[in-house]
Amino acid sequence: MRVALVHDWLNQRGGAENVLEVLVEMFPRAPIYTSMYWPQAMPRFYRQWDIRTSWLDRLPLIKARHQPFLPLYPLAFQGFDLSDYDLVLSNKSGFCHGVRTPPAATHICYCLTPTRYLWEFERYVAQEALGPLARLLVPPLLGSLRRWDLDAAERVTALVAISREVRTRISTFYHRDSTIIYPPVDTGRFQPVEDQDDYFLVVSRLVPYKRIDLAVEACTKLSLPLVIIGEGRDRTRLEALAGPTVRFLGWASDAERTRYMSRCRAFLFPGREDFGIAPLEAQAARRPVIAYAAGGALDTVIEGETGVFFHQPTADALVETLLHFDEGDYDPTIIRQNAERFDTAVFKHKLREFIHEVLEKEDSSHR
Repeated sequence: MRVALVHDWLNQRGGAENVLEVLVEMFPRAPIYTSMYWPQAMPRFYRQWDIRTSWLDRLPLIKARHQPFLPLYPLAFQGFDLSDYDLVLSNKSGFCHGVRTPPAATHICYCLTPTRYLWEFERYVAQEALGPLARLLVPPLLGSLRRWDLDAAERVTALVAISREVRTRISTFYHRDSTIIYPPVDTGRFQPVEDQDDYFLVVSRLVPYKRIDLAVEACTKLSLPLVIIGEGRDRTRLEALAGPTVRFLGWASDAERTRYMSRCRAFLFPGREDFGIAPLEAQAARRPVIAYAAGGALDTVIEGETGVFFHQPTADALVETLLHFDEGDYDPTIIRQNAERFDTAVFKHKLREFIHEVLEKEDSSHR
């Protein structure tokens, strides 16, 4: 079977790219169609892949900051010629599900989220801290872009959601059902350690919607040690909020991240995410998670067993939770077992099964 992978953009590495890397493992001969690719910002092993970019790749400045070009992405993805493929897998949070596929092809969309800036524009602008120009220029385009996005979602053969939160959004915005298959987590690289250190941990891109400010303010107020791994445009603001017990380490290697996760008191996850790989990596390392009770954390954290929730998105709510937190209340074995439900091997098995079911159904309908 001739397979093509489609991905929104390749200028930063995050949860979407974790999924893409596993899809490439599953379909190593499949080319990857994407709007643009910035090799210097991505792992070197990506350069071994067959990556095919759109005309957007040639535009100046787009690789460093892709958001201002968002209205152009539908045109770029519609321009790809996928007539040679039997199966198209789109890994989508933006517009890549809008590719045109031949009538006989099957298109399965792994939906990280319905396109946020179309359906939740005000929240997106606030989260991404976009300027007044975006607020001025984008709203007049929203109607036509939403119609395009809805039409693209209707053309997809089958939709997969990454969490209950995303499944609800797919139903609300696209009026379609979807099957939940959780994103893959590499649990095998986390091994037990004998001792823990006295610090809480955040591993994240430092952008406003991640709400790392809640962790910084809470740990500063309580004089609790907090280690933050990650970079982003919000770092300067966060450093201004931080007291002497908060350390910013910047980017870290996978080995360093693994070591810090394995030795922390708990992992802090203060934002509302569609899913969230990092809390499951912490659980794979047998460490409990303190998370805001919303979004993907509700799928991945079991309150009282693998972590605890705080229920208001405020520093005071997190302070109250930290005051009553005792890592000794959590069994590392149970925490690890929960993470293993989301292992990469589980993802591959469930996705292969789903693809097989969809192809069988399509084959039967064409007889």
